[in-house]
Amino acid sequence: MKSFVTVLTAAALLVLAGCNTVKGVGQDVQKAGEAIEGAAKKK
Repeated sequence: MKSFVTVLTAAALLVLAGCNTVKGVGQDVQKAGEAIEGAAKKK
């Protein structure tokens, strides 16, 4: 579980570092939420 959180945190930092606008951050957060929701539905 710790490694999953570490990978998720690292991915979030990379995504946020690539965003230049608040709108871009919002879109990235939405996509991340959709990915997490999809993974949760598979379980």
